[in-house]
Amino acid sequence: MTTPPIYVTRPSIPPLSDMLPLLTQIWESRTLTNNGPVLQRFEAALADYLGVAHISLVANATLGTVLAMQQAGLTAGEVITTPFSFVATAHAVRIAGATPVFADIDPVTLNLDPAKVEAMITPQTRAILPVHTFGTPCDVDGLAEVAARHGLKLLYDAAHAFGVQRDGQSILRHGDMSVLSFHATKVFNTFEGGAVIARDHETKLAIDRLANFGFADALTVEAIGTNAKMHELSAAVGLAQLCGIDDVLARRAAVAQRYADRFNGVPGLRCVCPTGVKGHNHYAFPILIGPDCRVDRDTLFVHLEAENIFARRYFYPLISDLTPYRSLPSADAAGLPVARDAADRILCLPLYPDLEPDSQDRIIDLVLAQCG
Repeated sequence: MTTPPIYVTRPSIPPLSDMLPLLTQIWESRTLTNNGPVLQRFEAALADYLGVAHISLVANATLGTVLAMQQAGLTAGEVITTPFSFVATAHAVRIAGATPVFADIDPVTLNLDPAKVEAMITPQTRAILPVHTFGTPCDVDGLAEVAARHGLKLLYDAAHAFGVQRDGQSILRHGDMSVLSFHATKVFNTFEGGAVIARDHETKLAIDRLANFGFADALTVEAIGTNAKMHELSAAVGLAQLCGIDDVLARRAAVAQRYADRFNGVPGLRCVCPTGVKGHNHYAFPILIGPDCRVDRDTLFVHLEAENIFARRYFYPLISDLTPYRSLPSADAAGLPVARDAADRILCLPLYPDLEPDSQDRIIDLVLAQCG
């Protein structure tokens, strides 16, 4: 293969020169974890950037979701969520002790459909766990109305939604809690990491305690927690990343717009996420391949891979089709027609800030040659 590989994403990394002063501070203090000074700086700076008041940094988003569920008392009963997500969404529900119930999604946003959620509510339902899929905001008003009408907790998996805004305010303000992912593949990363956003200081403190084995102080353990703390090195990466995040988001938007412009009007090809919309973070560039295209999704996927272009079929298969979940009554394909259709037609094209125009043109030309 003569052409270099193009992967679906490429992690953003802060300049080493920005990292060195932070590493020096860590080396000199020898404080490596347990709410160290770099983490405290990062937490405050991140809360300010995101426009939220109460944030708890954690080792990863899966643990953050488990802690949020535990703090909300969701260790039994049913939690309605989406089958169209990364498996960690449902895993967190299971690990916390509850049972995931899958509801169908909206055909435009690919997020949970509030009407489908309401139809799945039973006396055992305790909460709703939607996902801001690909960074596109859920119908937060509709979901809030359903949750309020039935007395349910509303927790958001916001793994894709760093920096996303709705009506000029952070999407993280909605629901009882939201959980961000700072995994290496995300818009903003700390190599590994995450955060739980709470609505009040007491909830934040409870999450902090649960992330540190349940300790309230040196002699008092108030709950059964775990070790979900973010360490100083990840916090240092995050602090350094914040300095350039606006440029990263702008460059992602430019890549997404270039795709959208070239694909505009192609029969059978739909760009899922909006472009030119203030407040979107362009986490991914998913397209849906319809019957009017000359090839189906899998044929296009294989053709791109043969050219050393590694797109991804996110999210295929559905969580509800995976071994740990397929026996659940809500996993029945008959109840999830929109999610199943999306899973069969979705393809995420490479998108990252430093995707070269020549490389992107190669991707676009190959897609158009197959689909146009």
